[in-house]
Amino acid sequence: MSPKKEQIQQIRAQQENDITQCVNTLNNGGLILYPTDTVWGIGCDATNVEAVKRVYQLKQRDDSKALIVLIDNADHIDHYVVDVPAIARELIDVAVKPLTIIYEGAYNLAPNLLGDEDSVGIRIPNDEFCHQLCARFGKPIVSTSANVSGNPTAKTFADIDPAIVNGVDYAVEYRRNDTTPHHPSNIILLSRDGTFKIIR
Repeated sequence: MSPKKEQIQQIRAQQENDITQCVNTLNNGGLILYPTDTVWGIGCDATNVEAVKRVYQLKQRDDSKALIVLIDNADHIDHYVVDVPAIARELIDVAVKPLTIIYEGAYNLAPNLLGDEDSVGIRIPNDEFCHQLCARFGKPIVSTSANVSGNPTAKTFADIDPAIVNGVDYAVEYRRNDTTPHHPSNIILLSRDGTFKIIR
């Protein structure tokens, strides 16, 4: 086997192990630290109130501030949002960069991660690792930047505060050595009537 093929196999094996460990941790109500299609994130089962509470505590963040969640497929948005505006699919399809859409009228999610009007930010990641993780877990996963509230967002794993790394139940190995700076997603607020506002 060529060195390149061997390296690819090692990466795939690491990804598979990480996904298995993450799913087990999420199913047990634990917190994970994982790379997303944007920055490294702290994650948990987005339907588990106690797990969400731990995320706020770890970030030292006011629980009045909503959290973003990831799902694997746009077809599943209506499992968590009442009356999804038709334009949502178009916005997702034309997005060039990672896009989080804030919807009103969320349900089937932990109430303590929602914002005003029972709103929630949802993103469908185009990153293979995240997509597979979401698909395997089968439920929405919280994705909030891996930093203490008020501190700069970590752009690489090396930038993450040790208190965050040590505060989760499982930290993914994959992409730890990636030094490519990553940035938060664009955010759009989408109203029930289909009008939208660019937040970031």
